[in-house]
Amino acid sequence: MSDLQIRNLRPEEVAIAVDWAAAEGWNPGLADAACFALPDAEGFFVGEIDGEPVATVSCVNYDDRFAFLGFYIVRADLRGSGYGLRIWNAAIAHAGARVIGLDGVVAQQDNYRKSGFQFAYANIRYGGIVAPPPKPPADVLAINDIPFALVEADDATVFPAARSPFLRAWFNTAGHIGRALLRDGKLAAWGVIRPCRTGHKIGPLVADDRAAADAVVQALLESAGGSEVFLDVPAVNREAVAVAESLGLKPVFETARMYTGPIKPPRIDRVFGVTSFELG
Repeated sequence: MSDLQIRNLRPEEVAIAVDWAAAEGWNPGLADAACFALPDAEGFFVGEIDGEPVATVSCVNYDDRFAFLGFYIVRADLRGSGYGLRIWNAAIAHAGARVIGLDGVVAQQDNYRKSGFQFAYANIRYGGIVAPPPKPPADVLAINDIPFALVEADDATVFPAARSPFLRAWFNTAGHIGRALLRDGKLAAWGVIRPCRTGHKIGPLVADDRAAADAVVQALLESAGGSEVFLDVPAVNREAVAVAESLGLKPVFETARMYTGPIKPPRIDRVFGVTSFELG
C-alpha cells in the first residue's frame, strides 16, 4: 500500500471536497465551499499519495460538545485499500470527546455502528420541478430584514450547537435567498434557497407548523424560476413530508442521521428542511 499523507484542507481548498461530492451525485450548492469552511478551519481533511488527492472527509467542530462528519469519500479505484479507515480515524480524532453526528448513506449504517454511531432517524431528499407561485405571500420578509438575534435564538431550538458565523454567511452569499415569516413579532418560519449543480435546494427550513412552512416555501420558490427543487426532510416529521409531497416532490435519496452519543434534543417537529447532509 502506497504511503498516504493526511493533511488539513486550507479554507480555499474545501472546494476539492465539494467537487468530489458533486462527482458522487450529492448535488452540492454552487457556493457551499466558502460557507462550509467557516465553522472550523481545521475540520476538512484530504489524503494524498504523491501529492494527488485520493480521499476526503470533514469533521466540523461546532463547539466543545458537538461535531458533524461529512464528505467521507475515497477515490473509486482505491476503495477497500484501507485509506478510508485512515482518514476516517483522523477525522474522529479531530472531534476529540465531542458527540459526532452524520448523515450516512443507508448501506453504510452497519459500518457506522461499528464506529459507535447510533441511528436517530432517516432524512429523505425530495426532488422535482416546481412551478414558481403566481403571487408569493405578501407577509413574508427578506430574512435580513429581521433581527439576526431572532434567527439565532430560533436556530438553537433545532440545531445542537451555535453556528452564527455560518448562518450569516449562508444568508448573505451571492445566489442564496432567505425568507422569514413573523407572527405577532415572533419568528414563525424561516428558510434559505440556494442554486446547486442541479436546480435549487431549500435548507434550512424551520417552522412552527405546516402553514408557516408553506408560506416561506412559496416565497422561496419565486427565485427558483421553475427549475428542479430539492428539500431534505426528517422522515419522522410528517408535516414536513406533507409539505414536500404537496409540491409534487418525490423521494430521490435517503440518509441515516446517526450520533455517537446524546445531544441537546432538537425540535425535529420544527425542522422542515435540513441545512445540508454534509454539515448538519
